[in-house]
Amino acid sequence: METLVYQFENGNRPLPATAQVVGVVGSGNLEVLIESAPQDGACTIEIKTAAVGFGATWQAVMHDFNARWLLANARITINDMGATPAVVSLRLDQAVETILEGAA
Repeated sequence: METLVYQFENGNRPLPATAQVVGVVGSGNLEVLIESAPQDGACTIEIKTAAVGFGATWQAVMHDFNARWLLANARITINDMGATPAVVSLRLDQAVETILEGAA
């Protein structure tokens, strides 16, 4: 297992004071937990992955995600069992959309 942590400081979209889980790790895919948390305006993403050695790929996917959403005061935890970058992006977008829809 490898743990990767990314922090993005430039967010301007806060999340509602709730949490949301999307996906299931047991399916050989990944799960995403997204929650509002005091981060001094930042978005922190922690990834635990069984696919060791793909840090550059994860970094690219996380930077792309941050550019799309610009989340502030958000904590995201990803538990991965080897999902492809496209699935990771899909699940992250699904998590954000679900938590924002719940607040509407």
